[in-house]
Amino acid sequence: MTELLELAGTLPQVDVLPEEYTRLLGYPRGHSLDGRASELAGQARAWYAQHGRPWFYARQAESFALTPAHVCIDDVPFTSPALAATLAEAEADSAVLVAVGAGPEAEETARQLWAEEKPDEYFFLEMYASAVVEHLTTITGARLCDWAEEHAMAVLPHSSPGYAEWDVAEQPHLLRLIRQTRHVPLPSLIDVLDSGMLRPRKSQLAVFGLTRHIGRLQPLTGLIPCERCSFGPCAYRRAPYRRAPRSNAEQFAARAALLDEGATYTVNRKALERWSKERLTLHSRADGSIDATFRYDGTTCTNMGHPLAFLYSVALGPRNEGYPIREQRCEPAPGDCGHQHMCKYLEDPADLMGAIVTEKPLHGERLNAVIGWKRASAAAGCYCEAESRQHKWGLVLETIHYALVQKERCR
Repeated sequence: MTELLELAGTLPQVDVLPEEYTRLLGYPRGHSLDGRASELAGQARAWYAQHGRPWFYARQAESFALTPAHVCIDDVPFTSPALAATLAEAEADSAVLVAVGAGPEAEETARQLWAEEKPDEYFFLEMYASAVVEHLTTITGARLCDWAEEHAMAVLPHSSPGYAEWDVAEQPHLLRLIRQTRHVPLPSLIDVLDSGMLRPRKSQLAVFGLTRHIGRLQPLTGLIPCERCSFGPCAYRRAPYRRAPRSNAEQFAARAALLDEGATYTVNRKALERWSKERLTLHSRADGSIDATFRYDGTTCTNMGHPLAFLYSVALGPRNEGYPIREQRCEPAPGDCGHQHMCKYLEDPADLMGAIVTEKPLHGERLNAVIGWKRASAAAGCYCEAESRQHKWGLVLETIHYALVQKERCR
């Protein structure tokens, strides 16, 4: 019997791609940093190269089973219909539990920079640590591909608590499983709050499916992880990064599920029209995908109503795929200080900011899923409560939907 996989280690250096870092900073694809931004980015890279302690851990599950709505790993059930459907469609045989982290050093230094009233330095270091986490998840997936290739298996795209149809509240259960190491301990300390937020915040837990039915993946392009993987030097790539053009039949099916032009929004259309012009920036990539950036300006609900500003970054797949939501991020706008006056920030800044970064509603769904998305109505200007944060994500995604519908009508 093949010995079950277990990998762990620290990395002396990480090579975050400039374009990935730039994307997390909120700039459109293809943008080149210059001036002060280039200086701050260089400082963050240099600091992390000297002081950062990135790490990874991966362990193949002892047991694995699927139901229509649950994924049972080592006898622990996880409720994620989306993940269960993906694994079932690929006839997955097993799963690998993964944890990665950028280390606590960057968070501690970023917190110190904030206390020293250096918001720009704080923001660039925070975003670099986030880029490190994404990079670690990617290269850990590449290591799994290396192992899987030797065992006539294929690795499926990963999912994490907080992704589509997987409640972030299940994060503690996943961490308990990951802590059940076999031969090597976790390379770094990691903990989780009841809210599901990880500490250190610049960490991620994930589940990668494994399948021996490699032939099943060929017609299921959405399940080929290579098309979502930006790890350029990988020797085990089965498909180019981003998806190849579809057949005429596939394109017809995708167009049928594009955008509902007669959508009933939760927001007045005049407001959507104004926001799409004043707050939203859309940048089309060469492959047809879209980078959307939305700026939200609000105020705290108490503490004399301090103004605050957040940037929402959303990466959408191309039109012929139905504009799938590939990436989402919400962060304070560069230079914003108002968010630190929110009540929950004053109580526990790491808990609140971690929740804001972790939550990615409708991740992996087509943009049209925002129409009819049932969520609480919470018009508070702050981000203290989950309902308020979901309300704002709804406004952002509806504005993007509205803007793209207008583009569709001009085609």
